[in-house]
Amino acid sequence: MTGVAKQTGGCQCGAVRYRASGELGYPHICHCRMCQKAAGNYFLPLAAAMRKDFELTRGAPKWFQSSDLVRRGFCGDCGTPLFYDIPEADFINITLGSLDEPDTVKPVMQSNTGRKMSWFHALDGLPLEPQPETSDRENAITASNHQHPDHDTQKWPLGETS
Repeated sequence: MTGVAKQTGGCQCGAVRYRASGELGYPHICHCRMCQKAAGNYFLPLAAAMRKDFELTRGAPKWFQSSDLVRRGFCGDCGTPLFYDIPEADFINITLGSLDEPDTVKPVMQSNTGRKMSWFHALDGLPLEPQPETSDRENAITASNHQHPDHDTQKWPLGETS
């Protein structure tokens, strides 16, 4: 289908993978305290995939009922936050950082800014660490990387025979 986006993504260890066809709706950054806690971060970027266009392609998330209205899906093995779900809605929210190509979805809004960190405006003024790291360290990290690659795989980990 021309003009219809397909997004794939999953957790850090590769145990849970998903695919969403169609455009992701309302990409935004939520600053609410619940999202901060769920992400273990200062905010949580989310976008909605229509349920009819969404499928799990590997594994299944574990769920935490964070309120009477909302549950949050995450990988039970590595802990990656994946979904913000309102079960009766016709969409499911995907965490944008779990996309294989997160740079393709630009947030259009911020929500719950009452809990936004007061110092965010100063981030661009922070000094930058020297680049690059030593090649020995980069090579050691690359050689020992256990993170799932940013694309679908037939099996994972790659060394598995089944």
